[in-house]
Amino acid sequence: MSQAADLPRVEAIVIGASAGGVEALMALLGPLRQGFTLPIIVVLHLPDERRSQLAEVFARRVAMRVEEAGDKSPVEAGTLYFATPGYHLSIEQDRSFSLSLEDRVHYSRPAIDFLFESAADAYGPSLAAVVLTGANRDGAKGLAQVKRQGGLTIVQDPNEAQVATMPLAALDTHQPDHILPIHGIGRLLAELERIAC
Repeated sequence: MSQAADLPRVEAIVIGASAGGVEALMALLGPLRQGFTLPIIVVLHLPDERRSQLAEVFARRVAMRVEEAGDKSPVEAGTLYFATPGYHLSIEQDRSFSLSLEDRVHYSRPAIDFLFESAADAYGPSLAAVVLTGANRDGAKGLAQVKRQGGLTIVQDPNEAQVATMPLAALDTHQPDHILPIHGIGRLLAELERIAC
């Protein structure tokens, strides 16, 4: 585990997950402390009928405010955002959300790459990006872009992921700063938040 001194000061965390993602996110976000100050923005691929319940389900289980990201609304501290079903989610230079209906990426809308690439442009080195379990290649290209812009990149240990395809695709594309099991990622996010305060 790196020393706190080596960790950057981040202003936002983006997370991408697909198959197995609900369980992984519960395990990751459930333990975060009351009053966690960094915004966390999540794209999670789910079958359509399950999607719209995400904010409600997580609001009962995590200590943060939970919302579906709204078009043109600003990214606010201490809030967990989920991408709206059927729309790509991106972050503008003024750090507000933008929803769009552009073509699917990796058969997905919202796509993780879409969020990660726009967040990398908006936040540069003050972004942390996390790729979790999933059954496609979404997120790999976006994670590489976060790295190019100087952000911190984190991939769930493929050996622990419920579906290893997405973490492996990310590792195939670039060498992230951290490859960790879920509880290790949780500890790292807590550490990043402590430094940011």
